[in-house]
Amino acid sequence: MRVLEVAQHLGVSADTVRFYTRIGLVQPKVNPANRYKEYSPSDIERLKFIVSARQLGFTVDDIKTIIAMAQKNQSACPSVRQIIAQRLEETDRQFAELVQTRKRMKRAIKQWDSMEDKMPTGTMICHMIENFDAGE
Repeated sequence: MRVLEVAQHLGVSADTVRFYTRIGLVQPKVNPANRYKEYSPSDIERLKFIVSARQLGFTVDDIKTIIAMAQKNQSACPSVRQIIAQRLEETDRQFAELVQTRKRMKRAIKQWDSMEDKMPTGTMICHMIENFDAGE
């Protein structure tokens, strides 16, 4: 299969397939007649794995590590468990930060609804932001 066919088959963009190829996570054969990259069934399986891992929050470096372990006939399962637990902690932290940002945004909307519009001055750019009381 060629890039566009693989992308359609996996439900990703052609740029996604090209990116994983460019960084060496898949290494399709090059057709000498037309110089197109031809993805084998094993390349497609590798890309399915990569897409699934990315959807679970694994980074490209995580995926490289997991693939390297598999290529050495080592079980990646213990590392996968450890990595996903770490990614979950990071996601929980980011989620908590987003919840706080959302609260501030709601307070801003409520506070700004009653404020009049003003033109900028020499020192003021937007009085609503500059006078916002985050009041956590």
